[in-house]
Amino acid sequence: MAAEGTYPPLFTLKAVARDVWIADGPIIDLYRMPFPTRMTVVRLSSGDLWLHSPIAFSADLLEALQEIGPVRHLIAPNWLHYAHVQDWADALPAAQTWVAPGVVERAEGQGVRLRADHLLGDAAPEPWSGDLDQMIVPGSRLHREAVFFHRASRSLILTDLIENFEPARLPWHLRIVTRVAGNQHPDGSMPRDLRLTFDRQALAGAVRRMIAWEPARILIAHGRWYPARAVDELRRAFRFLDL
Repeated sequence: MAAEGTYPPLFTLKAVARDVWIADGPIIDLYRMPFPTRMTVVRLSSGDLWLHSPIAFSADLLEALQEIGPVRHLIAPNWLHYAHVQDWADALPAAQTWVAPGVVERAEGQGVRLRADHLLGDAAPEPWSGDLDQMIVPGSRLHREAVFFHRASRSLILTDLIENFEPARLPWHLRIVTRVAGNQHPDGSMPRDLRLTFDRQALAGAVRRMIAWEPARILIAHGRWYPARAVDELRRAFRFLDL
């Protein structure tokens, strides 16, 4: 089994495409499930860096990032993926924080300090409108996730809408859990409990929009990501919808 189910080397920039990197982080325990963490980094046409779902803060990783550009934007893409944003904001007071709907309320409810400079919406804001498309996926009474598409590299950036846990990286009992939940590689998908919170028609419309972007790859926060055949993977992962 890989070290604690993670994707080493951790806190290391790994090139995905031109101006796109990932950095894998340590496990975070959520709902008694060990989730490996992953951050996506995009260098905008301005040269500024955009950090999606920041992993645990690392001074060495920050140094590596600053070698490729100034970190200007810290993205909390849904109500669960904000835990490390404030640590990065403390280290980078000039960076702006951008949070999905529900993040501020979640942080306040848990007594977590969070500087939320901007609320993410369906339209990409000026700092990255020339590089990224985005939308807030509609239809859930609970889960509001911002998804992004980097046009130049054709990279679709998701968070929890698809999870793809590799069984070889899990203890035996979690292999059973993820198989039942529907988020186990090679058939990773939206966890079944999360599906129940969505209006299927609204979710299907959002997935159709993702397909229309014609992504080449899908970057996700938990588990093995998809380096190719992205449209096919979207159709497979969301086959429970009437697309």
